[in-house]
Amino acid sequence: MPELPEVETVRRSLFPYLKGVRIENVEILFAGIVKEPEPALFREKIKGRTVKEIKRRGKYLLFTLDEDLTLVIHLRMTGQLTICSKEFPLNKHTHLTFALSSGKELRFTDVRKFGLVYLVPTGKWEGIKGLFNLGFEPLAPDFTFDVFTEFITNKQGKLKPFLLDQSKIAGIGNIYADEILFEAGLHPQREIKTLTPREIKKLYFALRTILEESINCRGTTMHDFVDGHGKKGSFQERLQVYGRRGEACNRCGTRLQRIVVAGRGTVFCPHCQKKK
Repeated sequence: MPELPEVETVRRSLFPYLKGVRIENVEILFAGIVKEPEPALFREKIKGRTVKEIKRRGKYLLFTLDEDLTLVIHLRMTGQLTICSKEFPLNKHTHLTFALSSGKELRFTDVRKFGLVYLVPTGKWEGIKGLFNLGFEPLAPDFTFDVFTEFITNKQGKLKPFLLDQSKIAGIGNIYADEILFEAGLHPQREIKTLTPREIKKLYFALRTILEESINCRGTTMHDFVDGHGKKGSFQERLQVYGRRGEACNRCGTRLQRIVVAGRGTVFCPHCQKKK
C-alpha cells in the first residue's frame, strides 16, 4: 500500500498540472470505487469544478475544488492516479477518468479495486472514518520533538503497532515502520513505556529522516506504485530491512530475521535492534 512518501510524491507530481484546471467531464467505469455520493450525483456535482489545491493527510489525497467541495482519494493497495493525454490507450484496470480543461485526463487505475473515492463538502470528513480519525501528521512543522515526547511518554503497547496506528501518527505503514525502527536501533516489540529520553529522541529523528529521504527518492516501488506521470520511485534501493529477510545487515553483517508483529510481517536486525 502506498504510504506517506508515495502519496506525497503523487501530490507533488500532479499539482503543477492540475492547479486552476477545470474538470469538464467524468467517466465512471467501475461504480464501486465511488463511495460518496452515489455515482450519478458524484458526476453531476464534480463536473465544471476547478482544482484549487491538492493536499495530503496521512495516506489520503485531498483535491480542494471551488464551490466548497473536496475530492478525497485513497489509493489503498494498488491504486494509481496519473495524468496523461486523452489519446493515451486506456488501461483495462482504469475505473475513473476526469477530462480536464487543459486537454489532459486524470485517471484512477486500480488492479484490485480497493481504492476509495469521495466528494464531500470541504472539511466535512465525518463520513470518512479513516480520514476523520487520523492522528498527528509526522512531517508537519508543529509536530516538534517536544510534542512527540509528550505524546509518546508512558504510552502503553509495543513500538511497531504504535507506528502503524493511523489514529496516533498518520501515514506510516509496514515499509516505513520497519525502516524507522532500524534507523532508531529499536526492536519492533519494544514496550513504549520502557524507552529512555535518548531513545525517544532517536525514534523521532529516525521517523522524520526516513520519511523525508523516501520523499526525496520519490517513494518506494515494490510492485505497483508510480507517481502522477507513471514513474517509479527509487527508495527501494535504500531499504535496510524491509523485504530483506535472511540477508546480511548492512551495518553489522548479522542475518536479518522476520517475525510477525500486529499481524504484519516484520524484518529487523537482532544485533542492531536488541530486545530489552
